[in-house]
Order: sequence, then structure tokens, then C-alpha cells
Amino acid sequence: MVCDPVSAHLALLLVTSLPSVLCGKRGRETEEEKEGERVRTHATKRTGDWFGFTFTLYSWQLVRRARKPTQHTQKGTVNPREQTDTNTGTKPVNMAFKYPEARRDENKVDDYHGVKVPDPYWWLEDPDSEETKAFVDEQNSLTMPYLEQCEVRAQFHQRLTELYNYPKYSCPYKRGHRYFYFHNEGLQNQDVLYVQDSLDSPASVFFDPNILSEDGTVALKMCRLSEECEYFAYGLSSAGSDWVTVRFMKANDLTPLPDVLERVKFSCLAWTHDAKGIFYNCYPIQDGKVDGTETTCNLNQKLFYHVVGTSQSEDILVAEFPDHPKWHSSVTVSDDGRYAVLSITEGCEPVNQLWYCDLQELPDGISGLLPWVKLVETFEAQYTYVTNEGTVVTFRTNLDAPRYRVINVDLQKPGRENWSSLIPQDEKDVLGFVQCVNQHHLLVNYVHDVKDILQLYELGSGAWIRDLPLDVGTVVGLSCKKKHSDFFYKFTSFTTPGIIYHYDLSQTNAEPTIFRQVEVKGVQASDYQTSQVFYPSKDGTKIPMFLVHAVGIQKDGSHPVFLYGYGGFENSIQPYYNTANLLFVRHLGGILAVANIRGGGEYGQTWHKAGTLGHKQNCFDDFQCAAEYLVREGYTKPGRIAINGASNGGLLVGACVNQRPDLFGCAVAEVGVMDMLKFHKFTIGHAWTTDYGCADDPEQFKWLIKYSPLHNLPGAGSEGPPYPAMLLLTADHDDRVVPLHTLKYAATLQRTVGRRPNQTQPLLLRVDTRSGHGAGKPTAKAILEDTHIFSFVAVPRQKTQPVSRPSTVFVTRH
Repeated sequence: MVCDPVSAHLALLLVTSLPSVLCGKRGRETEEEKEGERVRTHATKRTGDWFGFTFTLYSWQLVRRARKPTQHTQKGTVNPREQTDTNTGTKPVNMAFKYPEARRDENKVDDYHGVKVPDPYWWLEDPDSEETKAFVDEQNSLTMPYLEQCEVRAQFHQRLTELYNYPKYSCPYKRGHRYFYFHNEGLQNQDVLYVQDSLDSPASVFFDPNILSEDGTVALKMCRLSEECEYFAYGLSSAGSDWVTVRFMKANDLTPLPDVLERVKFSCLAWTHDAKGIFYNCYPIQDGKVDGTETTCNLNQKLFYHVVGTSQSEDILVAEFPDHPKWHSSVTVSDDGRYAVLSITEGCEPVNQLWYCDLQELPDGISGLLPWVKLVETFEAQYTYVTNEGTVVTFRTNLDAPRYRVINVDLQKPGRENWSSLIPQDEKDVLGFVQCVNQHHLLVNYVHDVKDILQLYELGSGAWIRDLPLDVGTVVGLSCKKKHSDFFYKFTSFTTPGIIYHYDLSQTNAEPTIFRQVEVKGVQASDYQTSQVFYPSKDGTKIPMFLVHAVGIQKDGSHPVFLYGYGGFENSIQPYYNTANLLFVRHLGGILAVANIRGGGEYGQTWHKAGTLGHKQNCFDDFQCAAEYLVREGYTKPGRIAINGASNGGLLVGACVNQRPDLFGCAVAEVGVMDMLKFHKFTIGHAWTTDYGCADDPEQFKWLIKYSPLHNLPGAGSEGPPYPAMLLLTADHDDRVVPLHTLKYAATLQRTVGRRPNQTQPLLLRVDTRSGHGAGKPTAKAILEDTHIFSFVAVPRQKTQPVSRPSTVFVTRH
């Protein structure tokens, strides 16, 4: 079996478990899979320099020229003034801002269970209106000159480009008698798929998405080779949209086939072992445009079977759920090709129904709705297929196990009383992925205090065999198959770009060996120290946090901090390599802080649920307490803390700035969920109600109105502490967290906080074009975005010389 994703994120991973796709995580932030390799990325779009295994979106082209101000807006202006910073001696960009005057519709008031809530900028929900386009143009015309004249911008962009320019590889995976892997030479906009006859033979290009668009915005979002490498199915997305077009070609001679599948989104790709066809998901034809700029709800997804060589109009409907329009499904074909295992979800909560069909018992083959057997008919736990031995199927599950366990189910004795535990839940560590290799072995991942452990077990008995060597960090890639004796896994950390290990279990006394190791010129791990601390949150809960900084720094409160968080959808933020972060640490004298706040999956479901629904405030408390800890311990001062988050993390940033504007010097919120009362009405937002709740429910409305970033900005004319410098980022083709969230928040922020006499720091919005939620973003765009972010963060800071020390240190403190 190819290693499908087994948890609800990485992040940023293509052909992924549906909860991870739906929950608003950014492209390089969720768990995704491309053919043959399980790829775990993180809840930040900057999860390092790993390109290609991502989601994508479509096109709402914005005119970059400044429009003439219309009757409904007044164009913003910027008047630069130089002023020397007395702390650093640098000259920060200090400007007096006149923000665009966006029209307010005072008559638009929504009634939530008797509570009147104004929505004066509701018109920004229409991305196609001339009024919205003018607002976006004027915001970009205000923001871009500011970003482009930041003092360190040119140097940062040049150095970041140099450091991005190193080779990147995925784990090789085997199909038929050949090996495939993704590779980026360094600055290619998209990763290229290569093929070779053996691990030692020369490789040649199999598929290159870079030739599909001049600007690199057409991305390979998903792909799947048939079992014996007869055909290659690949899904392309444009401009960052989640919509995908699937095409096919013969794998032996790369001959394109005429087959085309449209309206594909949040889909599986699963070949039957006879290579006659493939399972996939798509949505019905809907009114209006479908290009990634629409806000229409995604409902009534269906599961089809496509026979190679036929038109999509002839595809066979094999599963639909007309009474449950919000359900999503995904099929896995079992290792032996016998069963189609159907997972059904109704949101992002890690629970699913589990149905299956014995494909061997279909006398006429797949010809209509399949006779599904409902093994699990409720949404009470999550079940992920691992492998099967005949009718005995192995699953990873959280049933009665918030930290997950492995169970066996005999389909001939399906009663729950007959289910048996193969690998029990650990007392502390969270069971991550589980994959079968070498016929009778299980490769098992545990997460211990947010750091990965990799172990080998017996499939038959569940007995532990051995630990595999792994430094402090994260397994971000895995390539294995039950019928193959060898496998590959890829390791990374905050200071290690990537080490790929190869382990062949058919060899006597075999040990994992380094298959490929990447080094970045000019980056020495020995220059940095990584530590993990545990700090108390408001309610006394100990929260883990990673710190990365130069070796030997002094705790004198002088260091700028880049504090990142996510805290949602059971998504764990583990150590990951990121060139821009290291550049911030090295050349700006900074400290990277990654807070593993509640709402994530760092300690399993209990940790996740402690940051959801009515407990969401715990996430914000945890994040604010991280900043307070860094100040209290002498690392920094409030004015030197920059906070960052994307998607659900953008919500985190917005809520924390509203609650504690005095605690931060700078805030960067990327593609954030800012309108917590209406998020469920747009695209796939309805799937997030399992984490957030829904304002349509009176009790849940009470939770949401208390922290919704849009609705907790101070009123116009009110007094209060100034806000930190804020940079709000979104994209025109983000059909995951649609741009209206950030647009409405920016319009309100600038009108209220922006008019205060004491608000001297900028409150800026940038809307990128031909970009989406983050997945599939071309390298050039990724570098430019990181340049904008860190130039904005570094405005009042002085560049420092890097500190060199002889060794890398990893310290854990409780």
C-alpha cells in the first residue's frame, strides 16, 4: 500500500484525509500526499523550503494599477518621515497613514437570537463587484510602497533567494519496476517528478509542471500511478485554487490520454488493481463561476468511478449522500486489491463512518452504486485503514483511545465485541502514522512531546521489534509498500533541511542508511541552539514551546522574537526547516518561538478538544502566555515580539491582538478566519463548525461573539492602547478561507484603530493575485511573500552579526 496520510492535517499533503483538507489549513500546513510518499507539513505556509506537495486554487484577476477613487472610497495616502530609533540607531519606516475610506452600510444589521450585530462591510463579500475591486486596489497601493521601501528588504530578498537555492528531494517510491521521486533544483517554481530504472541508474523527467505556465501558478496538486505503473493520473490546479482538473497519460511512453475529470475538489484518487479505472470525488455543476474566486458553499460531493478511455459523462456513480449534503468521502483500495474502504466525514473532527465493498463479489464489475457494507455507521471515532490479511483488517483509531491505538477487525465477525487491540494506546505519546512494509511489519510513528519517534512492530502479534535512529525533529516523508521489503523516510528539524534514510528489511542485520542528505551553503546547524521549554498558561496547564536562536545569546531583553502558533483541528506543529526563519535568527539577531498551544494534536484528542468550541479561549490564553514567558525570562520585551499565524492561526493572531495589543510589537495574520459569525456560509467553511461551533446555534453564538476578530475590534472613537504594526495577507484565489474575512477585518480595523491619535504603527492589507490558501505557491512568490513579511517585521530592528559557536545544543526544560 502507498502510504496515505493518516492524521487530520499537514498539513499542508496531497490525496489526503478529508478532515485535513477541509479545515482551512494552508497548503504547506496540512498533511498531504502525492503518489508514493506520505508528506507531513505544518500549519504554516512557510513550513520550510519544501515545494510541490500542496493544495491550490483558481482565478480572480485583480488589476494592479491604482484605480481612480470612486464615490464610495477615498484613496489612502502615505507620507514618509524618517525618524531614528533610539534603541537601535536604525531608521525605521515611520509614516502617517490616511487609509482608504470604505463605504459603510449602516442599514445592514443581522439578528442573532435577538442580538443585533451590524455588518456594514457586507458588500466586501462579493469579490466581483467593482466596489470590492477598487477597495483591494487601493489597499495594495497603500501597502506595497511601504513594503518596498523597508530598509532591509533588498538585502533580505537577495539573501533569501540565495539560501532557497539548494536541491530538494522527496523520498523515492517504487511502482512496477521503476522508482519515482520529486526534485527541485533550487529555485524552480514547482517540483519536478523524475523516474529511474533503479536507485543507481540515471533519472529522467517524468512530469514537469513548470512548463504548464509562465508564472509557475499551475501546480501539480495530486497524482497517482496505477498499481503496476500502467497509467498516471494527475490533478492540476491554477492560481492556488482548491479546484482540480484531473488528466491521464500512459506511464511507459508518456502518451497523453483524452480523459479529463472536472469539478474535482477535496478528492481521493484510488486505482483499482486491474488498472481499468480510478475512484475520485467531484461536485455537481453549480451556477456561476467555478474558478477559485467564488464563495459558494461546497455541498453534495459524490464519489465516482472513472473507466480509462471513457468520457467523464460516462463515469459510474458509486456513492452519494443526498440526505447529507455536507458529507465528504474518500476511498482506499486495500493492499490486496480486494476491498474498497470508504471513509465518510461530516466536518474536520477526527471521526468518520467506515463502509466497505468486496470488489471480488461484483459479478459485473463496477457498474453502479456499490453494495456498501456499513462497518461503522456513527461519527464517534476515527478509523484509518492500515492493511489487511484476508478478511482481517488493521486500523489506526482513537476509539476509546484519545492518543490513538491499532486494532484488528475481522469482516467475517464484524461485531464490536470481536474487535481486538493490536497496539494499545501509549501512556503519554500520541500514535501518529502506521504503515505496513515487508508483508508482516508495521512502521509506527509516535509523537513524544512534539518530537517524532519511529519504531518497527510485528504485524501478526503487535510486538515491538526496534526503534529506528532519529534525531530531535520530524519525519516529513515516508515511502513504503506492503509488498516491498525496503522503505524510505525523510527527517527534518529547525536546522536540518532534509535527510532521507533507506532501510531494507530483507538484508540480514540491516540498519537504516543515509540515502540522500541535503546541505545548504552558508547555513551551519552548529550556529544555532534549539531548546524546548514548558511554560504555564493562564489555567496552569504546561504548554510546550520550541525556541531557536544563535548559540550563546544573552537574556537581556534585547532580542526580536518571531512567535508562531496555530492551535486547531488536531494539527501538531512539529520542528520544520524554514529558510526565512533562519535568516531572521541569523541576520536580525532574532529568536524563533513556536508555541504548541491547545487545539492542536500534540498530545492527542484531549489536547485538541481543550482548544475547541467553548474552550477556544484556551488557545488565545496559551499564545499570550507564551509571549509573557519570553518577556519574563528575559529573552525579549513586548515591543520586540512579532506574532504570526495562518488560516486558523490568522484567527489566533487577530483575537490575541484584540485582547492584548500591548503585548506585541508586530502582528502578521495570513489568510485568517476573521468573521466567526458567518464563516460557515462560504465554500468549505461549514466543515469547520466541529472545531468552532456555529453562530446559528444560540449557545455557540455566545462563544463566537466573544472572540471573533472582526466583532471585537474597538468601536470608532473609543480610547485604548495602540495596536502593534499589523500586516494582513490574503489572496484573490483563496477558496478555502475566502478573502472577505481579511477584507472586512481590515476595513473595520483601519476605521476604528487606524483613526486613533495614538496609533502610529501601520495597519496594512495586501491581497496577492493568482494565489490561494498557500498550496502550490510558486517558489518566486513564496520568496517574495517571506521577504515582505520579514521586512515588515524588521522595520524597527537593526541587523546584527551572526554568532558562531562550535556545536548544536538541544535543551529540554520543564
